[in-house]
Amino acid sequence: MKTTQILTCLFFGLLTVQAQLTVTVSSPKIIGQKAVVKLAMTNNLANQVESARAMCFLLNEQGKLVGESSRWVIGGTKERHALAPNQGTTFNFVVTSPQPFTTTNLTAKISFSRIVLAGGKFASPQKEVTIVSTKK
Repeated sequence: MKTTQILTCLFFGLLTVQAQLTVTVSSPKIIGQKAVVKLAMTNNLANQVESARAMCFLLNEQGKLVGESSRWVIGGTKERHALAPNQGTTFNFVVTSPQPFTTTNLTAKISFSRIVLAGGKFASPQKEVTIVSTKK
């Protein structure tokens, strides 16, 4: 293959890379019987995200589930607005426990179950969401 053909293939390959809903997950902050996990989300998709529903799982050092919560993190309610392309927003997941957490060394895992784009189109959470975790 000639150099110009290779460069052309690389250029068009870069153009076909899909945009994502990028989610940065902060380490949980423990306050008594509550853990707060901050999500910072950026819509790098071409369409507005009307709503997105996510689950937050809290795991202890042994990987055992110690708490979970499910919420609309974008839209879904009158108080939460849609997220326009190239815009960002934050959401604080609050996970409560019937008793105080026995450790402050918890890990948060986030999973999206539903993403609705403008016009009622659905996006695949597995394909359209990139999740990045920050460390303490």
